[in-house]
Amino acid sequence: MSDVTQVQLSDVFVEMADTLVDDFDVLDLLHVLADRCVQLLGVSAAGLLVTDQRDTLQVVAASSERTRLLELFQLQTDQGPAVDCFHTGQPVSVVDLRAAGQRWPGFAAAAAGVGFTAVHALPMRLRTEIIGTLSLFDTGPDVLDEGRIRIGQALADVATIGLLQQRAIHHRGLLTEQLQAALHSRVLIEQAKGVLAERFQIDVGEAFTMLRGNARRQHRRLSDLAQAIVDGSEQLSPERSRYDLSAGANGPTRE
Repeated sequence: MSDVTQVQLSDVFVEMADTLVDDFDVLDLLHVLADRCVQLLGVSAAGLLVTDQRDTLQVVAASSERTRLLELFQLQTDQGPAVDCFHTGQPVSVVDLRAAGQRWPGFAAAAAGVGFTAVHALPMRLRTEIIGTLSLFDTGPDVLDEGRIRIGQALADVATIGLLQQRAIHHRGLLTEQLQAALHSRVLIEQAKGVLAERFQIDVGEAFTMLRGNARRQHRRLSDLAQAIVDGSEQLSPERSRYDLSAGANGPTRE
């Protein structure tokens, strides 16, 4: 690992640790994790599934819209590497999805349809408790080496500890309530993405970048801004929204 990579890795872990405060934004933490996996590990995309109060997996974060839809497809069809990873608690690596047609026929076809050739699913686990999965997708022929997989697992572990820390301090129900609130917020955010995409005639991925950029600039929760956009109590101006879309997200949000 080069010195530059070591510095980058250190910066990412510091960034992740900085989000683990008493009132941290669960969704923002998981989106940071997805984004940093892409940047640091050199993969094409990343997605995260987390269990709700009924121990059912839900899509909570993804680095791109096509990844979110592919993760959702796994849940709808109950097949794919993330589903297997969650049930077994073990990493699942497939370096050539073309050879996975018999194992996951629907998923393999769907992944190939959006250009993915390989996937690595890593458990979000602390000891025996599994609360979700981190999936790393690639479009190229390069195989994700063991070192980068270990880094991905370490990042997933940091996020897992962050999600479970409140249970250790207070009560198990607090984590369940927090995750359930995050999943409810996810619905609001999807609705707000649709509103912004229609209003500004952009795709949903750009709409999320716009939403997240505005939330971070205003130091607001993603869910609060999404609710305001959905109920019409807040209108993002075209000029400022274009600025946020091009500049990206800056500054922390809170949940």
